[in-house]
Amino acid sequence: MSITARMLRMGCLLLLLATLAACSRMVVLQAALNDADANEIILVLNRKGIEVDKQKGKDGVTLLVKDVELSRATETMNAAGLPRRSLSNLGEVFKKQGMISSPMEERIRYIHGLSEELESTMLQFDHVVSARVHVVLPERIAPGEPIQPSSAAVFVKYRPPLDEDAVMPRIRRLVASSIPGLAGEDGRSKVSVVMMPGEPPTPGIEWTMLGPFTVAAASAGGLALTMSALLLTTLSSLGYIGLQRALRHPRVARMVAEFAARRIKKAQDKAKAQAQAQAKTQAPEPTAGRGT
Repeated sequence: MSITARMLRMGCLLLLLATLAACSRMVVLQAALNDADANEIILVLNRKGIEVDKQKGKDGVTLLVKDVELSRATETMNAAGLPRRSLSNLGEVFKKQGMISSPMEERIRYIHGLSEELESTMLQFDHVVSARVHVVLPERIAPGEPIQPSSAAVFVKYRPPLDEDAVMPRIRRLVASSIPGLAGEDGRSKVSVVMMPGEPPTPGIEWTMLGPFTVAAASAGGLALTMSALLLTTLSSLGYIGLQRALRHPRVARMVAEFAARRIKKAQDKAKAQAQAQAKTQAPEPTAGRGT
């Protein structure tokens, strides 16, 4: 196999691989999402240059990505704390399943619903990824024993930058004002808040479109130059092979030979004419005879 044929084969293989990469299979990333959560995930993934296909169905929103982007999309979602944990509101928690509920069931529903309402509110803070609230309501451990006062423990995971000194008093005030028995300065002192920073966001990459491909803007110029060189090499190889095949045809070979013969004859005639003209200019002029 000649070098030209090898280059042509390699160029065709690279073009085929590039085409297959552009036409990757779509796989399910997340399913049964509500519209707000789906839009939040799409926003985060698009910032990382990951294309997302959004489809709505009876069970909710389904997000699809290319199979080659599945790992990167999952890692990006985990770093951003997405999808957010589904939280129940007080109406859902206190929805009775039977005719009669025991005081213990009512108390558990109330504590659970109160915690989730507070968690949902704290997720509205900027840079907060996740939040958990553990509520302890006033309770008498045994008859004759003093009532244990209310208290609360709050865990907040956030994404830097976030000013803990400014946010922590607001969270403590919010929780204390929402739980019975914790109003006032004494109540706020019974709310413990733990702030845990997550991994800082990775620097954003600027993406751009190069034909059907999404590539980093910093590498778009080099990739375009490489693809152009590959295309020119492929076209040159195809042209050379086509010319060689055409010359093997008798009629084409005869036409090429005749054309070459005419060009050679024309060049010879031109050279001959130039030689004759040069000879005339170099010939001595005749001198006139002298009189006696």
